[in-house]
Amino acid sequence: MSNLFRQLLKKVGSGNHTGENLTRAEAATATKMMLLGEATPAQIGAFLIAHRIKRPTPEELAGMLDAYNELGPKLQPIAAERPVIVLGIPYDGRTRTAPISPIIALLLAAVGQPVIMHGGDRLPTKYGLPLAEIWQGLGVDWTTLPLVKTQQILEKTGIGFVYAPKHFPLNQSIWDYRDQLGKRPPLATMELIWCPYAGDVHIIPGFVHPPTEALFQETLALQNVTKYTLVKGLEGSCDLPRDRTAIIGLSSNTGVLERLHLAPRDYGFTTKNVPLETTAELLSEMQEVLAGKPTELMQTALWNGGFHLWRSGISPDMRSGIAKASELLTTGVAAAKLQELTQVVNSQEESTLKAT
Repeated sequence: MSNLFRQLLKKVGSGNHTGENLTRAEAATATKMMLLGEATPAQIGAFLIAHRIKRPTPEELAGMLDAYNELGPKLQPIAAERPVIVLGIPYDGRTRTAPISPIIALLLAAVGQPVIMHGGDRLPTKYGLPLAEIWQGLGVDWTTLPLVKTQQILEKTGIGFVYAPKHFPLNQSIWDYRDQLGKRPPLATMELIWCPYAGDVHIIPGFVHPPTEALFQETLALQNVTKYTLVKGLEGSCDLPRDRTAIIGLSSNTGVLERLHLAPRDYGFTTKNVPLETTAELLSEMQEVLAGKPTELMQTALWNGGFHLWRSGISPDMRSGIAKASELLTTGVAAAKLQELTQVVNSQEESTLKAT
């Protein structure tokens, strides 16, 4: 048993009257001790559920990020005209609505905007469809690549994926506790704004509950992250909804969060989200989008693609962004980017196999 961790656990688990928040340094220490297995299983489980009940502070989330930044992987800076976009998407995947972010990554990379994603396999508590599985279905297997190969792919294609089970195995032990507890601990919130990239960055995380937006804003300020976009998206992702007005927070030079509301109907989109039926159906629908076919998922791709092309500075406004997204999809430019990515990843896999 760790006596130091025991003291940190007492602070977060003592209830409303005598409990205390951790300092940033204490939160970093607690996170490192959990990742490194220096705390006992009983201590780790108790800490995770106690911290969930207490709710994390920005200082605590910043400390957790400090630990991840110290122990976790980092893709190194690449030559790019714009800050690299890091998409923060829940690791436990999607179960109700069709995800679109891999298509958006292809759109952005096709016009010179680099994108990094991160995630793992089917994980608790939802065990939804994860990003890695979608990419595999599109012909891009990130799961076997060492980080140095992922770095090379990012440099060549403008797309990277940090696959946590391989690139950050220390993190995987926490998922066993999360499965047994049946609840999302604050670490699951923190990973949405984790940045596995060491260069100039634009973080775009999703969230569900309105208080999370302010929590993210204050935490990112403590981390000196000045460029971010916070999206109240589908199932906590950064995919813009079509069944309601999209609620978005934009960073500004003044540090004051700028509020943006985007109504799909104002841009000619029907107010309906595409349901997630099966993985096979989703992959087939994504291939139709890349082929330029006018499907319901194409509407989702245009709605989201237009926003991200505008927000990244490639298009001057939403309408021109939507038109640009349509052009990239109907002319085969996005499909060509997927073909390029597939070829580069497969060549990297072959070189990795030869090296071993």
